Amino acid sequence: MSSAALLVAPGDGDVPEPLRYLVAELDRRGASRALDTSTLARALYSSDASLYRVVPQAVAHPRDVAELLAVLDAARAARVPVTTRGAGTSCAGNAVGPGLVVDVGRHLTAIGEVDPEARTARVEPGVVQSSLQAAAAPYGLRFGPDPSTHNRCTIGGMIGNNACGPRALGYGRSSDNVMALDVVTGRGERLHLEHGQDAPLASSLTRLRDVVAGDLGTIRTEFGTFGRQVSGYSLEHLLPERGFDVARFLAGTEGTLAVITGATVRLVADAPYKQLVALGYATMADAADAVMAVLAHRPTAVEGLDRRIVDVVRRRRGDSAVPPLPRGDGFMLVEVVGDDPGEVSARAARVLADAGALDGFAVTDPTEALALWKIREDGAGLAGVSLDAPAYPGWEDAAVPPARLGAYLRDFDALLTEFGLDALPYGHFGDGCVHARIDFPLTSAGGSDVYRRFVEQAATIAASYGGSMSGEHGDGRARGALLPAMYSPGAIALFGQVKDAFDPDDLLNPGVLVDPAPVDADLRSSGLVGHPLPVSRAFSAEVHKCTGVGKCLANTTGAQGVMCPSFQATREEKDSTRGRARVLQELVNGTLVGGWRAPEVHDALDLCLSCKGCARDCPTGIDMAAYKSIATDHAYAGRLRPRSHYALGWLPRWGRMITRVPGLSSLINLTTATPGLRNLVRWSAGVDQRRTLPRFADRPARKRVEQSAAPDGGTPVVVWVDSFSDCFDGDGASSVLDVLRAAGYAPEFLERNACCGLTWISTGQREGARRQLRQALDVLHPVVAAGVPVVGLEPSCLAVWRSDAGELLDDPRVADVAAGVLTLAELLERTPGWTAPDLAGVEVVAQPHCHHASVIGWRADAALLASTGATVTTVGGCCGLAGNFGVEQGHYDVSVAVAEHDLLPAVRQRPDAVVLADGFSCRTQLAELADRQAVTLAQLLSPAFRAPTPHHGPAPVEVAPDPHDGSATAEPPIAQQRPTLSQGSVDVP
Repeated sequence: MSSAALLVAPGDGDVPEPLRYLVAELDRRGASRALDTSTLARALYSSDASLYRVVPQAVAHPRDVAELLAVLDAARAARVPVTTRGAGTSCAGNAVGPGLVVDVGRHLTAIGEVDPEARTARVEPGVVQSSLQAAAAPYGLRFGPDPSTHNRCTIGGMIGNNACGPRALGYGRSSDNVMALDVVTGRGERLHLEHGQDAPLASSLTRLRDVVAGDLGTIRTEFGTFGRQVSGYSLEHLLPERGFDVARFLAGTEGTLAVITGATVRLVADAPYKQLVALGYATMADAADAVMAVLAHRPTAVEGLDRRIVDVVRRRRGDSAVPPLPRGDGFMLVEVVGDDPGEVSARAARVLADAGALDGFAVTDPTEALALWKIREDGAGLAGVSLDAPAYPGWEDAAVPPARLGAYLRDFDALLTEFGLDALPYGHFGDGCVHARIDFPLTSAGGSDVYRRFVEQAATIAASYGGSMSGEHGDGRARGALLPAMYSPGAIALFGQVKDAFDPDDLLNPGVLVDPAPVDADLRSSGLVGHPLPVSRAFSAEVHKCTGVGKCLANTTGAQGVMCPSFQATREEKDSTRGRARVLQELVNGTLVGGWRAPEVHDALDLCLSCKGCARDCPTGIDMAAYKSIATDHAYAGRLRPRSHYALGWLPRWGRMITRVPGLSSLINLTTATPGLRNLVRWSAGVDQRRTLPRFADRPARKRVEQSAAPDGGTPVVVWVDSFSDCFDGDGASSVLDVLRAAGYAPEFLERNACCGLTWISTGQREGARRQLRQALDVLHPVVAAGVPVVGLEPSCLAVWRSDAGELLDDPRVADVAAGVLTLAELLERTPGWTAPDLAGVEVVAQPHCHHASVIGWRADAALLASTGATVTTVGGCCGLAGNFGVEQGHYDVSVAVAEHDLLPAVRQRPDAVVLADGFSCRTQLAELADRQAVTLAQLLSPAFRAPTPHHGPAPVEVAPDPHDGSATAEPPIAQQRPTLSQGSVDVP
């Protein structure tokens, strides 16, 4: 029996008959391995980036085009509806469906050919747009459309929705860049369609010709009236005078007529010179009024945004994340490009002169320009958290002719006022396309009715300006029912006839575009209204902050962020921040995932490293580390926990005991170094047998370090030695004292224990964490209340005070301690007269601890390192150890793969560099996997610092097991393997 058949076991009466038939058909075609009918998969794919929740019967991950064809044939034979999905970033609900969801983004990612002469590229449908850009860049080419989701959206999805992005103004929509498509229609016909070539003979195309010929008048008068008329089927491409261009017509049909199996797309050359102009206006509508004056100067992009979005970035990421902006509350960013720098500058000057702005200037710093585009890219997520109440898509990307944009925005604003709603418009003003996240009361009684009435009236307003319900994202479930506002009954009838020509059995993305459900059907929020929830309302609100825009899926290196390291290692949806949020949302809903102890909850959270990268990098501020801690706490309430929770979760307690009993640390260290015994110790602690156990110190750090006399008149400062620095071998504490004395301080150790409870938090023992934090608060607060700064050694412990402590304790003293406990860099930054040592000629590879980068911020450290004159390379990704995560059984392979994503390549490429890592986990991972001894910032700044001897030997990737201690056979480096990463479950006694 196949693996898929095992998931649909005989006698399971809840399995629909079509699904049983599908399994049999896939078995017959040898494609059963592509199918997943698990509850976990169905939960992961129940939503996209829209408001809608439609639980599929199954999910398929075809591994190649042949398997995709087999899946489609089997689904058609079994009469199971099919919804094709790329990155699942659809804001309209066109990537969810009731039957089989086919995920082409997982494996169908091959770029077959880039032809620089023809300026085309041949791609599979799951190719990420930024990957295509990287492949085309060596030829000076690019794919023109560039949505804000460019680092995770797929070319197939872009074509399906006719995606555009900011630079579609200069390079066209996705449909304008389609040169050829290979598709499978709902009838099962496999067609190769080329732009500019006669369509092949096929039953569906013969019927399509008849439909078009029967109503040319309606098509000529109602379709293609302006560039961003994306709603409905773009029938204008099928007119005789347009050459009956079926390839470009299929762009924007949202998978309702055919499934794309391959595409040839046009590439364009970027002009070598560009200039960004920032313009400020009193309001967004005033900015829109100036669009036509700006368009006269042939810009490549004209983007609008609101000050409130900018303010969210400033609040969450600091002032340094927001470059200077012109005066006003509404802004336009205008990009002009060309082949001559003088001509580009002259056009930018004319834009400034003619735009009628309150203020404006050319942005000459490329870093500032990138930061402004970054704010715009994150618009969807930022807009969702910029208002007093959560804001949602729904009326997401309507478009009107640009000349009428200002008037439309004023009417739109009046409609918001009438309904008592608020919104943040932003978007592609040069095309007349406006995005808006609106604070619909969807989680309140009657909220869905408010939503429906609002979007119906908004549709009427947009249509009155000759507009389109959608300007680039497609109609999906959000706007399909609104199409009669902009199209005549005759045009709506044409849609049904076209659907019948391609897909008479309505098997492809049913409920989208043709015979759509009401806009308020299948809203995800409906499950939160009117009945008790199985979790707290606060937890529900937190996990529903995830909008599904999928920045956690970004195809980037860690230098651009930490989130989400386990997804970067496995590329599985369940290991993304979004995937985990979806499972927790299903837990809240209570109809698919059954409670805290459900296996789906464990499977989704097991490989979360609790790095808190999402708390910074996710535009909506998801904090999956906190959610995992809460879920784990509930799951094991009143139950025996995994061994690692007692061993690693209580490690500070064991460490204090061991280092305070004379001779005990030597005995423990001897045991963990003895073959056989160390295996038993690892097993008892739930530690992977491939991990090296750290050596305990013979006494606490404050007794290991000689506290020499402080300089006369030194400023008091207290050094908070964390449990890791206190209990394990290392001399980091002494270096901190040296640096502080040299800076004119009189440092003293914190004499009493002040454990932050981090290991209790990460293992979901939250009441234990509260006890630790209360004790620490009693110790630390009198110090900071007296005005004495406290310097923490371990970033993850310090970060607890700035994040988890406030969530765990309702105590006003927490804020005082959070402000009073500093990193070494933060203290030195505010120290008058202190000068960094001269490290010119020293090369540094800096690995910020994830909590340091995500919670505390790395700005002070970066500025300090820059002032030393050292050459610094900062690694943004996670080290992969992440406290207890990387040492626990079942996590080793993923831990190594995470390290291989950013950290290990960086240190291998710079064998002579000093590796800087303040995190205990980071230093441990580097020592084990790269044979590199990292230094702390204090050691680097210490007067005793000496650059290490060049490291010329090859750095091993894994620490081979001792052949004499019975460990598993040594494995080849992870970089040489292509395994399915081990995802062993947490062992529960």
